[in-house]
Amino acid sequence: MKKSFFRLLSVAALFALLLFHDTAFEGAKSGLILWGSVVVPTLLPFMICSNVIVSLNAIHILIFPVRQLLHRFFCLSDAGCYTFVSGLLCGYPMGAKTCSEFMDADRITQKEGKYLLAICNHPSPMFLLGYAASGLPKSVPVWILLLCIYAPVIPVALAARFCYKVDRPFGSMPVSKESIKSFDESLMGSCEVMVKIGGYIMLFSILAFYITKLPILCSEYKAVLLGFVEITTGIQAVSHVFAGTMGGLWISGATAFGGLSGVFQTKSVIKNAGLSIRHYVVWKAIHTLLTILLFILLTRLPILLPSA
Repeated sequence: MKKSFFRLLSVAALFALLLFHDTAFEGAKSGLILWGSVVVPTLLPFMICSNVIVSLNAIHILIFPVRQLLHRFFCLSDAGCYTFVSGLLCGYPMGAKTCSEFMDADRITQKEGKYLLAICNHPSPMFLLGYAASGLPKSVPVWILLLCIYAPVIPVALAARFCYKVDRPFGSMPVSKESIKSFDESLMGSCEVMVKIGGYIMLFSILAFYITKLPILCSEYKAVLLGFVEITTGIQAVSHVFAGTMGGLWISGATAFGGLSGVFQTKSVIKNAGLSIRHYVVWKAIHTLLTILLFILLTRLPILLPSA
């Protein structure tokens, strides 16, 4: 039944591309421009550098300032600490990619990998401060967006620890020679992942352009739907349609979830590690709900918002 559905969907997508080729062209061009001008320059250097750090077994140097905190509070091993930090700093889907690769190399256990996937995949501060912040209404300070995105990591981590029965810190696992890669291997591996990401961004940008052409939805519904399909297009649409704190609310929610494009990007980098994309979507949904609730709570306190 599942295969039949996707067969029909693929045929329908082909006819949509043929019938509405102008929209498909604009969507593909927009997605590739976004990928080439924003995603590649910000993510690829971090990805290559991260692979080199892992290959040189220099993880302990990078995580030294936060190792004790993450080890005690989040119960992470050294490799788990690095996975968590890289996911916070580098953005989608770097955390999931690192988690998957460490599981493949037996540097973290399957249990820690499942736990990490719930908390390690987030938008980067560069994306929030650069792209997402530019869409925020003036009445919403950037620090509220940052707090609403990153603060829910703590309750999600506590819930994930309970779900996966993590009751004590994970121990570090030995590094095998087979897991050490050359610089060329690190470079090519990073480029392969970037091509996958670019493909998904292009496809979901086409879908986003099709949504904008739908005559059956009002502009507000379209903007929210776009935000949960592809976050960059969605942020732009939300900023044009919603004013005041409502715009900040939907931008925060869409950014926390990462969009369906982010889900498929994540799926493409974890498929070989035995991690569940369904579990990932559930945790991202919980994170998004907490983000929305925290945003509502903070914006209900007038003292936290700038006066008009």
